[in-house]
Amino acid sequence: MAEDMHGAVLKFKSIKGTRDILPDESHRWQYVEQAIRSVMHRFNYKEIRTPVFEETSLFARGIGELTDIVGKEMYTFIDRSETSLTLKPEMTASVMRAYIQNNLGEQQPLVKVYYLSPMFRQERPQAGRLRQFHQYGAEATGGTSARIDAEIIALAMEVYEALGIKNIELRINSVGCPECRPHYKEILKEYLGKVYDKLSPESQRRLEQNPLRILDSKDEKDRELTRDAPLMLDHLCKECAAHFNELQDSLRLLHRTFTVDGRIVRGLDYYTKTAFEIISSDLGSQDALAGGGRYDKLVEELGGKPTPSVGFAAGIERLLMVMEHQQIAIDNDIHPDVFIAAPDDEGRRWALAAAMTLRHAGIPCEIDLLDRSLKAQMREADRQHARFVLVAGASELQQNAAQLKDMRTGEQRTLTLSNLPVELKELQRDSGKTQ
Repeated sequence: MAEDMHGAVLKFKSIKGTRDILPDESHRWQYVEQAIRSVMHRFNYKEIRTPVFEETSLFARGIGELTDIVGKEMYTFIDRSETSLTLKPEMTASVMRAYIQNNLGEQQPLVKVYYLSPMFRQERPQAGRLRQFHQYGAEATGGTSARIDAEIIALAMEVYEALGIKNIELRINSVGCPECRPHYKEILKEYLGKVYDKLSPESQRRLEQNPLRILDSKDEKDRELTRDAPLMLDHLCKECAAHFNELQDSLRLLHRTFTVDGRIVRGLDYYTKTAFEIISSDLGSQDALAGGGRYDKLVEELGGKPTPSVGFAAGIERLLMVMEHQQIAIDNDIHPDVFIAAPDDEGRRWALAAAMTLRHAGIPCEIDLLDRSLKAQMREADRQHARFVLVAGASELQQNAAQLKDMRTGEQRTLTLSNLPVELKELQRDSGKTQ
């Protein structure tokens, strides 16, 4: 709370397009993050963490000055040293900057990293798309083989399968290279020029500078006008065609079903060859769960040595939306195994120390810190879904024994207080609970 100049109380609220992840839902995020890390580690990808802001020029070059992200959506500010900084709207440029700056390519020939990070874009908030949102992804830098692309795609798919997500589809394409794409662009511009007056204003704006992006326009009229447009797949050079064939063969070896979709495009010249998307039929019109591809020219674009790279990025909010839609249970909420209920002051003093002893023994434990009645403490233990409740007061302490109630079965038994951690561990094993 704060007061304005007139003494009125101000109620602060989260900024539009941002949201709090509250204690009752944070366990869902932790569950997903743990699954992502587990899959990444199985594929031998190591985590990279980069600063939350970078020099603005990094994103202008790494994303493209003509893109909506750079032109309209970035959170940019001037710091006290008069440097233009931007909260990162995506991760790939930051990863490539770290790769160059820290000479990661000198340490090993193929650098495989992953990330989980917040991103920031000032776009219109909607379901699954916030101004502060969260992404995970992976980058493999240092190799040209289509087998690397296939592994990246398999890695992306594996995360969704590990979480039990169904109804996802993999779509792949090749966007060519600087050798064959310029010629194709001219063919496409000639075709689109014939229907220029009927295209949406956004597609008209893109025609000269970014014509490939017109093919993935969401405007229904644009899609109809480009239904028979020439595709990059029909104009690949021999090298790109061979790479795309190897990608498909590798995906089949990995038992990955895919659809070739010539409308998956990338608008910037440093993207080469592979482009792919993973979509879900449970997300409506904004159906993309993940997207990625190869960007063999990006490291060079950012001032490094020519170095091939391939990767993907995926939204965590959208992943959680699909899990909720498919009613996938997430059962990793934090609950105390034992709630120590104390009916008197002597019991409360003992409970404070005993709880720490149990926690040191690896047993999640809670006590009452609000001096509530024994009845209220029992209600609180039930609200917190505690597995066991141990009642310990002055009389129990004198006898060195207390009653333990199993909140699932209602069964009660007597425990020796001086041997409490050992007896509770045995109960955990007997109940099949794993730590």
